[in-house]
Amino acid sequence: MRLGRAEKELVIEEILQTLGLWEHRDTRSEKLSGGQYKRLSIALELVNNPPIIFLDEPTTGLDVVSIRHLVVLLRLLSRQGRTIVCTIHQPSASLFALFDRVYVVARGLCCYQGAAPLLVPFLSEVGRECPTTHNPADFVLESLQGDPEAAAQMSELCQNGKLCRKLDRITARGGRRPVLHSDESIQRIFTEHVAKEQFLKMEFPTTFLTQFSILSKRMFVQTTRNSLTLWISAAHHVVTALLLGGLFFMVGNDGGAPIVNFKFCLSVLVFFMYTYVMIPILLFPMEVRLMRREYFNRWYSLKAYYAALTFSGLPSMILFGLLFLTICYLMSGQVLEWQRFLFFSIISLLTGVCSEGLGLVIGSAFSVTNGSIVGPSIVSPLLALCCYGMGFGQYIEKFMQVLMSASYLRYSLSGLSLALYSEREPMDCQMEYCLYSDPNILLRDVGMKNDYYYMQILGLLAFTVFHRTIAYFALRYRLTAEFSSKFMTYISKFLKHR
Repeated sequence: MRLGRAEKELVIEEILQTLGLWEHRDTRSEKLSGGQYKRLSIALELVNNPPIIFLDEPTTGLDVVSIRHLVVLLRLLSRQGRTIVCTIHQPSASLFALFDRVYVVARGLCCYQGAAPLLVPFLSEVGRECPTTHNPADFVLESLQGDPEAAAQMSELCQNGKLCRKLDRITARGGRRPVLHSDESIQRIFTEHVAKEQFLKMEFPTTFLTQFSILSKRMFVQTTRNSLTLWISAAHHVVTALLLGGLFFMVGNDGGAPIVNFKFCLSVLVFFMYTYVMIPILLFPMEVRLMRREYFNRWYSLKAYYAALTFSGLPSMILFGLLFLTICYLMSGQVLEWQRFLFFSIISLLTGVCSEGLGLVIGSAFSVTNGSIVGPSIVSPLLALCCYGMGFGQYIEKFMQVLMSASYLRYSLSGLSLALYSEREPMDCQMEYCLYSDPNILLRDVGMKNDYYYMQILGLLAFTVFHRTIAYFALRYRLTAEFSSKFMTYISKFLKHR
């Protein structure tokens, strides 16, 4: 059942009220304290109202008051019909008493599973008396530390976790019988609630367009909020444009220096290639961590996320790219015809989009460290192929022509050159004779005389679709195969020891 906007806002308000975050609803996450940030993480998990929640070290980095507040909160959530599974290494005695069930692991063996108050009697059965003034959690860890026989003995006594010690038949101090949240086994909960979501195709609570619009808006907000990154990107484009414009100042119509102007096209190509291939390589692996959790919680489909990711990067790329192209195009003295500038800009921006897709492929498949090595290793041969044939373009071997067509940068360089030199009047010549004052001769000697501008557009579009498709399936594989296999492995190991 899909909820309306009013119902969704009510659910969010209830979650924030329960977690004590309502007063901070307008506070940005980086401004929250450690305890508030932990509660915010739990709030994100509660949006879908999951029946079971796994938390890894939720109390790490918090003070004593925040830890107790968080554990009491988790206990409250468990009383609302949820199963909360936490890993906590050093709980205090007061926190330990709040746990419904305890699972002690040492040396790969389950040394105890059952109610927290029964841990001390269980230790007595193996000949280890816990002092009344000692924390049972610390005592059991100290007993297991450096004593393999104790771990084996305790594991054998509880049948490696299969024997669950409950409080159903004993009465606590004060005459009150503690009530456990649920007697359902973890295996049944996993089978009914997690495995179905992993292996069965389920409908998402919202449509693709709704997911796409929300994700796009969120990405735009994240981009605009990170003003420092925007200023750095703008400075990068402007400074580089001024540098290139100064290096190739007024060479665009100089018949005595056409090769220099050809190097200007190559410099523009390298700028768009390296700028937009490295951004996703460096940033996207960190984004995948957050997206993995949200995708696993069925907040949105991978298609909607990927479409929003592709769309959200275009405005800044077009804005900064046109700023860069305008500065360096005018400073380099290119022909002031709007058609040529338009064609030059289209090829440049398509190079950026195609390079970004290649960066997403690498960022989806590798970590930041490995991707920083793999990325340049891939684009360097592609760059070498796109430049092959300078000076002897009409004599390029057939084999090399086929190999060059595998580099999307060749289509970019050819498109930039055609935008500046095709169907153009002879260039100005200040010397007695300028061989390359005729643009057709220059295109012939760089191997681009028989190329067509629209074919370069189609080639870049084809490589863009190819890169984006490979990136999508690489990301999909990483989310399903890697994450699900690890999750299933951990769960299966856990269930085998029961």
